[in-house]
Order: sequence, then structure tokens, then C-alpha cells
Amino acid sequence: MQKEKEEQLQRVNAICRHPLWQTSRKRIEELEQDRVFCGHDVIHFLDVARLAWIENLEQQLGLEKEHVYAAALLHDIGRHLQYEQGIPHEEGSVMLAGEILRDCGFSDAECLKICDAIAGHRAKKTGKDGGLAGALYRADKASRMCLFCAADAECNWPEEKKNREVRI
Repeated sequence: MQKEKEEQLQRVNAICRHPLWQTSRKRIEELEQDRVFCGHDVIHFLDVARLAWIENLEQQLGLEKEHVYAAALLHDIGRHLQYEQGIPHEEGSVMLAGEILRDCGFSDAECLKICDAIAGHRAKKTGKDGGLAGALYRADKASRMCLFCAADAECNWPEEKKNREVRI
């Protein structure tokens, strides 16, 4: 059973070891070292993955675990391109994700599905989607715990977007 679980996430672990993912993750970390607002680190990536997976289980969405984790690990990986080149991070993330996913053994169809979810993870209309894109969108928003944020007073998120309660 344990070996089966390990094999199930083999491609996800390959993402985490991919040189482009590693380089991008470290660059984001450097660029956000003084950021007081929500960060885009591995903790955020895994929070999003776990929240999306929980929703998948509770709502019986029928999503594949590798797709959920791959999308979450890659959805903000282009954030450094936004800081450095002005490219919206969802676009930068899609640019990087395609190469990483192919190198890690995802098929063209899987790459398209995951990249579509990444591309839409900031669009409000995506929140109504019942598939991977919607789960990623909702998990990304739910991962932010404004209730406990020390920088809440300086945050420019509209009040209606802030997470003021722990949800189950």
C-alpha cells in the first residue's frame, strides 16, 4: 500500500526536484524575503494542494491526485517573472509549467488540463468551475488566513475577499 502511494506521486516529486522549479522557487523566496503580505512559498503551494484535495474528496469531484498536486505546486511558480519582467504570474507560471510537466512525464492532454487550471487560478469566474481549475481557484483563496495576518491593516485585498474565519 505504501509503495503504491509513493508511485502515485512519483511525477509530483519529480516536479519538486526539477531544476527549473527549484530555481524559480528559490528566486521567489529571494524576491519575497522582505514581503509582509501572503507569500508564495512551498508552504503556500502545499496548503493549496491539500485544500484542493480535501475539496475533491468531500465533493467527490473525481480529480486525480497528481493533477491536483501538480497544479498547486506550479500555480504561482512564475511569480518571479511578474516581479522581474512584469509578466502576470499566472501567464509566467503556465510558461514554466509546460516544460516542467513534460519533463516529468505528464502527457500533452494532462499538461493542457493542468496549465488551463493554472491560467485561470486568478479569474473569479473560475471559482464556479467544478473541475481542477475551480478547485485550484478556491483552494488558493482559502489558503490565505487573513484572520491571523500581522499585515492585515496594510493589505490591499478588498474586505470581501479576506478570510476572516476558519472554514471546514
